[in-house]
Amino acid sequence: MEPALANLEVFAATLLELARADSDLLVVTSDSRGSAKLAPFAKAAPGQIVEVGIAEQNLVGIAAGLAAAGKNVFAVSPACFLTARSLEQIKNDVCYSDRPVSVIGISAGVSYGALGTTHHSLHDFAVLRAIHNITIIAPADNFETREAVKAAAKLSIPVYLRFGKKTMPHLPRLLPGFDLGKASLVRQGKNITFIACGETVAPTLAATDLLAADGIECRVLSMHTIKPLDEAVVLRAAKETQGVITVEEHSVNGGLGEACASLLLQSGLNTRFKIVGFPDDHTVTGSQTEIFRHYGIDGAGLAATAKKLVSG
Repeated sequence: MEPALANLEVFAATLLELARADSDLLVVTSDSRGSAKLAPFAKAAPGQIVEVGIAEQNLVGIAAGLAAAGKNVFAVSPACFLTARSLEQIKNDVCYSDRPVSVIGISAGVSYGALGTTHHSLHDFAVLRAIHNITIIAPADNFETREAVKAAAKLSIPVYLRFGKKTMPHLPRLLPGFDLGKASLVRQGKNITFIACGETVAPTLAATDLLAADGIECRVLSMHTIKPLDEAVVLRAAKETQGVITVEEHSVNGGLGEACASLLLQSGLNTRFKIVGFPDDHTVTGSQTEIFRHYGIDGAGLAATAKKLVSG
């Protein structure tokens, strides 16, 4: 088995492979070559990377202009700034203007840890879900990252790809392949369904191991595409298991959990349901692992949430 890497390492390596085959593929960054692991890309393909400095609004505007000229553009910047400071440019220059830019939010969620709320990105799903004409993706491991980047390079519509910083485990898969808009089945179970995305899928799997010891069988879905949502798999989970728990490195407002809740309620399904994410508050500081544990986004915390849901 190939070694586990940070998703950003896989992102950068995959991007370089694509760039070598496509001279129209360009990367635009805002002083983030180092954090995005793009130094090898810049060395190998110096004519295919544009550095705009710490100017995220310009980053998106330039990316949209290059896309309008026929280039295949990946705009890379820390998610906390890219989806806040540059939101108007994403909305108007990219989505409204229908420019096929791949907007890459790096160091997302609480990856910046001790830097605190100013550098945490727990709003990006919410604001981008409310904008028409953008696909939102949060890969959970190296395989999903590689396939998502390849898929984004082929799309003729705007895309938002969200990456954290840490080394990612190789997730098991019960079904082969990767399709945007279709969740990956990671584990089968009949009692509770966990629907997770990005870096919360791994702690969800840890919870299922703990729950299995108590005879609670959990289905685990990696919902790598937040928008468009795989509605069929969510509805099936609500019908086939006793409850659904969504898990995300995002505010409980406006993200994966609320997308699933809206779908289930409007479909008339009566199921036990819980959103696990970050409360409507300024986040605590610490490492990502410490912050996850504080908010119950670890194996023990998620197992406790599932037991409570099962017991009613």
